[in-house]
Amino acid sequence: MERAIRLAERGRGLVEPNPLVGAVLVKDGKVVAEGYHRKFGGPHAEVDALLKLKDRSLARGATMFVTLEPCAAFEGKKTPPCVDALIAAKIAKLVVATEDPHPEVSGRSVRKLRKAGVEVSVGLLKEKARYQNAPYFKLIKTGFPFVTVKWAMSLDGKIATRTGDSKWISNERSREYVHELRGLNDAVVVGVNTVAADDPLLTPRLSRPRRQPLRVVVDSKGRIPLSSQIVKTAKEYPTFIAVTEACPERKIALLNRAGCEIGIFGGRKERVNLRALLLYFGQRRFTNILVEGGGTLIASFIEKKLYDRILAFIAPFLIGGRSAKTPVEGTGIPDIKNALKNRFHTIRRLDTDFLIQCDIEMDYLF
Repeated sequence: MERAIRLAERGRGLVEPNPLVGAVLVKDGKVVAEGYHRKFGGPHAEVDALLKLKDRSLARGATMFVTLEPCAAFEGKKTPPCVDALIAAKIAKLVVATEDPHPEVSGRSVRKLRKAGVEVSVGLLKEKARYQNAPYFKLIKTGFPFVTVKWAMSLDGKIATRTGDSKWISNERSREYVHELRGLNDAVVVGVNTVAADDPLLTPRLSRPRRQPLRVVVDSKGRIPLSSQIVKTAKEYPTFIAVTEACPERKIALLNRAGCEIGIFGGRKERVNLRALLLYFGQRRFTNILVEGGGTLIASFIEKKLYDRILAFIAPFLIGGRSAKTPVEGTGIPDIKNALKNRFHTIRRLDTDFLIQCDIEMDYLF
């Protein structure tokens, strides 16, 4: 099962909104085939493994280890049900890490296999398999995408100097990793102040992206400059501007003409409703969202508890300055006992930087 989980990881960024799934087929104590879900619309892990068999008769009486309950037939599915393929292959036993949370699959496939005479065991490395597929579980159970908030800061917690200079706080390896992250996400989100200050392109240029993320700018009043890199390249890279009714119709028309997609999420006197924005992306089957800043937008996501993971890149130098920007701005909490609690997951070194990953308690996994 450990091997199946490692295989499943190879599909990250390619299979979404489907889950990551890996499968290993064992007979007489030996691995005879293995597979994983490689890309959306392609064969699922179980079928991928069966197709690798040099002799299809090897599947008869074998045991398959799979990280997620095999799919059953239901409306909208792009591939034949894996359950039927496993029954036809005459495997003897299926070991499943976790049931699929999808209401049209959960438990249904297990029951069908058992009815066909296949011995089925569920729960081996369940927590690890569910954590691997946390974005899929969240989308299916809540309708919202998985949100990762990212920032780069100095050792004293600054994301820019008092003059606004921020290039570059993180080192080259950290920046390469951020570009890899962009290429694994459905959307990259920034606030309009970040666009005005840094004029970012928000594309995964320093890596081979597995997907081209939608570039999203949260801009209540439509202040984004038409001369910004994001607007000027909107016909080349998908771009979405989230505004409110306070955005002038003329500006919306100009942004549309430039190639931007516009969405209205709030009244004239309101800020962009981030919860409504995320629900909209969930309805579009977005699984992963990366929020890159700035401090005001990040504070809004954190204060409203609309995030699942924090990635903090820490550079080993000091900036100082009372007015220098910090990664999480907003109003802040009045006392420590009300601080938002997160759980350290990993701390890793990227050349001279450190990357700290913190996760919230993911109730949707249980």
